[in-house]
Amino acid sequence: MSTRKGGTAVPEQGESAGPELSVVVYGRNVQGHLGACLDALAAQASPGVEVIVAAVGASAQAAAADRPGVTVVPLPDGTGDGAARAAGAERARGRWLHFVASKDGVPTGAARAVADRAADLAGGRVDVLVVDHLRSTWRHRGMPSPDGKHLAKQGRRDLPLADCPNLLKVTPLLGNRVLRADFWRAHRAELAVDDETFAAYAALLLADHVATLDQVALNVRELRAESIPRGAPEERYAVIDRYESLLNLAADRGLPTAARAALYDVMVGDCLRVVAREKLPDPVRREFFHRASKAAVALRPRGHQHPGGLEGVRRRLLEEDAYTKYRTFQTANQQRRKLRSAVVSRKHKVGVKVRDLRYRRALERPVDPNLAVFTAYWDRGVACNPAAIAAKLAELAPHIHPVWVVSAANVPLLPPGTDHVVPGTRRYWEVMARAKYLVNNANFPNAIVKRPDSIHLQTHHGTPLKRMGLDQLDYPAAAKGLNFHDLLARVDRWDYSVSANGHSTEMWERAYPSHYTSLDYGYPRNDVYYNATAADVRAIRERLGIAPGKRAILYAPTHRDYEAAWTPRLDLATLSERLGEDTVLLVRGHYFYGGAASPLAGLRKSGRVIDVSSYDPVEELALAADALITDYSSIMFDYANLDRPIVIYADDWETYATTRGVYFDLMAEAPGKVARTQEELTELLTSDAWRDAAADKARRAFRHRFCEYDDGRAAERVVRRVFLGESEDSLPPVTPVDERTPAPTPEEATTR
Repeated sequence: MSTRKGGTAVPEQGESAGPELSVVVYGRNVQGHLGACLDALAAQASPGVEVIVAAVGASAQAAAADRPGVTVVPLPDGTGDGAARAAGAERARGRWLHFVASKDGVPTGAARAVADRAADLAGGRVDVLVVDHLRSTWRHRGMPSPDGKHLAKQGRRDLPLADCPNLLKVTPLLGNRVLRADFWRAHRAELAVDDETFAAYAALLLADHVATLDQVALNVRELRAESIPRGAPEERYAVIDRYESLLNLAADRGLPTAARAALYDVMVGDCLRVVAREKLPDPVRREFFHRASKAAVALRPRGHQHPGGLEGVRRRLLEEDAYTKYRTFQTANQQRRKLRSAVVSRKHKVGVKVRDLRYRRALERPVDPNLAVFTAYWDRGVACNPAAIAAKLAELAPHIHPVWVVSAANVPLLPPGTDHVVPGTRRYWEVMARAKYLVNNANFPNAIVKRPDSIHLQTHHGTPLKRMGLDQLDYPAAAKGLNFHDLLARVDRWDYSVSANGHSTEMWERAYPSHYTSLDYGYPRNDVYYNATAADVRAIRERLGIAPGKRAILYAPTHRDYEAAWTPRLDLATLSERLGEDTVLLVRGHYFYGGAASPLAGLRKSGRVIDVSSYDPVEELALAADALITDYSSIMFDYANLDRPIVIYADDWETYATTRGVYFDLMAEAPGKVARTQEELTELLTSDAWRDAAADKARRAFRHRFCEYDDGRAAERVVRRVFLGESEDSLPPVTPVDERTPAPTPEEATTR
């Protein structure tokens, strides 16, 4: 009998303290990926998780050898996946088994999250825990699966499959089904098979109850089809045999019609995909269709209705075994799609011509000297430097009317009373044609014309650490097919470029070479770091739910261009526990930490972790935080204005610098202490090293270099120079760094 403590099962005295979870990595060292899989798991080592490697062949055994905390089960070449899983499970001591193919991986924090969720499933009623996964290919990393909606729907409930048949629509991978060890042993004959798809479905069909974890716990590496040995075309007949066996198993289990109907729909859909998409000789395709037809008729659940539309026609033709009609229907559909595409293309071209005509007519009208267009982050809303400039414009030049360009999806988020236009609308083109001032922190579309008497103000949205503009030419992972000729055409429309420091001015002029004037005035969005009061700081922390006296740390990582989706790099549950109850983490992170079943759920309820991923403006988060943890995000340059501690977590600096390209070595010129592992980060934050004399010295040098022009009056300088036409000499001078007084720290705010 075990008791609960801190979310993990704790054995009573005399009871075996085995791990909660055994991660069984199995198979050959496919294309050399096993080492990376084990490296990721080694970084997640904990008493509740053990790693077993059922290594097939000498290469896999060598990759797994001499790894601390890893149990290696050597298996001869030729051992199938099913036998390898069984051999690994035989050595496992955990109450739950997570089977991971050697080519795949387990994201940071996932093993701990699975173990914690499994520990909650006491009583032995739940046999299968279904988790989410990411997909990676040779070209893209971390693409989300389509399964999240099915997992989120079930929430924290555990149900028999009869009550959640939609789980049969979850991608059929054994690695996204974590199995209770006793359940595995009871059904080893059905589950220890080479056909992973069969095993994945069988696990659900055999389970008494199923639970879900709406969190990514597997990264599936999809190999290039050309790199996988092809079997004989006739081997595809096994797809039909698989589903016949599964549907018979469902019937033997007495599963209700809804579950069998869901599985039947999966079978028919897979069979039709084989016929439509796979390159098979016509005799094999015809025979496959014939066998699939017999199965579709024989296994169709009583009362099952065909879907409507084209899918219904396809299914009827399959059940009629009408192969020739089906192929004719398929060809006709392909032609219809091509025709529809051509019609849409023609309509688009006509629409563009109409738009161009309206825009050209608007361009013939005079420029309105009192009209200004603002937009930020590709039409996201009122934000960043454009927002700060617009606010100061209302104060100093109220006769100039601002109009914001905002996407239709973001219109509901606008402050009440904000005059706005949606891109592509009639008024959008009229406003863009007639505005005297056009302000953006990114770039306007290529179609926008630069009128001789209009003024384009480029504010940018960060200080560049990573390579930008033309400097990305040698970094294709960053450029992602960027058309540099079009980029330069957009840059040529700029009249002014706002800069926060001399480094930025130099980099912008190199990366975006054109005739614009650099405004070395500071970033308007950073004015608040000098103008906010103690009352402002207290109010922000109260809105965020930070209790008085708590230390708040803002964690704000950046995006990796070499990843298709964000990859979590810290186990925040463990970090929060190590930092203690007096520390609150403000996490500007990702969906990995956002689900109701996240390992951070309990910490969020206690107020120790606050999800601020969608909180705007980010400047308020900075004001509320006692310290910042980031990696390579430009937020470090802005936060340095507050003269508060900054810690850099750089676990992949070499990879980032090589693939993205950087302007300077952050490791040598960091704004504070640098941690390369989570353990190093934890040690920094649980001691005074994060704010010692060495950290203060590094931050001071960083502030002098990168906060050069930020002094709280940047927006005023921009408005006076650009909108009011005042001379450079008449503008408020920049206050030297050492003479500025930043906003009060949270600690100072409590005493004022």
